[in-house]
Amino acid sequence: MRTIENKIDKNAKIAVLAGGMSSEAEVSMRSGKGCFDALHRLGFKNTELVFVDTNIANNLKSGNYDYAFNALHGKYGEDGCIQGILEILKIPYTGCGVMASAICMNKEYTKRILSTNSDIPMAKSAFVRKNDDLFEKTKDLKYPLFVKPVCEGSSFGMTKVNKKEDLKSAYEAATKYNDDVLIEEFIDGFFVTVGVLEENEKPFATEILEIRPKTEWYDFQAKYTKGMSDFICPANLSEDITRHVKEVAVKAFETAGCRSVSRIDFMIMNDIPYLLEINTSPGMTETSDLPAQAKAMGIDYDNLVQLILNSAGLNK
Repeated sequence: MRTIENKIDKNAKIAVLAGGMSSEAEVSMRSGKGCFDALHRLGFKNTELVFVDTNIANNLKSGNYDYAFNALHGKYGEDGCIQGILEILKIPYTGCGVMASAICMNKEYTKRILSTNSDIPMAKSAFVRKNDDLFEKTKDLKYPLFVKPVCEGSSFGMTKVNKKEDLKSAYEAATKYNDDVLIEEFIDGFFVTVGVLEENEKPFATEILEIRPKTEWYDFQAKYTKGMSDFICPANLSEDITRHVKEVAVKAFETAGCRSVSRIDFMIMNDIPYLLEINTSPGMTETSDLPAQAKAMGIDYDNLVQLILNSAGLNK
């Protein structure tokens, strides 16, 4: 396993931000606890696990933290909100900045930004806002469809729709999370995901992880329940396809203005990697994808945490 050089003062006071006010708070607590434990093992003894709530700005200010390690997922933690607070307080933090976080949290605007790069394939889709005519907006799409809230993670509110008669109920399920809904043509392929990390400000792709869920698709249960998915890492892809997927991932990372860390999801069909979304604050639990991807290329969990922490120093 590779050892990542530490570029942060071991005496620095670090806040690991976890919990939050999104539907992914429980997952975030697991991610945060893992990162907190790793930082202590790495020798950062002044690390504190900070639960994020509506008092977070005051708590960060009074805590006199030197760095923030962002282990939040979802609304307020992955959408530019916490990043803006940290910018105002001048606390260097891990992960993407305000703009990239806000863009990538919204699946529709991610697609709009990435569509400026013709080298990034994506599924045909429709963006449905409140009071839009659902069936008019989706009339040119071919079933099956995936219906998803535009600003939600961990597969909350997502439904696969096989026929028109089920579209309205799926749309209503998605609007319980967001008023705006993205509806995409289903890509009949297989799911892979690849991390993009930075070292010395240069982005690089991790090994590709192929995921074979034991549920119909890669839903919340398959993501966070041990034994509910089979993981193949490195993915069973040819050298050419492997190289191409990694290239597209890095292009997407750069096109969206990401930094530090992201995880990018694809469906591969007919050797074409169709980009699904960019996760700017990937899970760091014991069953999460990014730690497995990093481990497959010789970077264990603690050194992955070190690599991500190093990126905070670039933002100081």
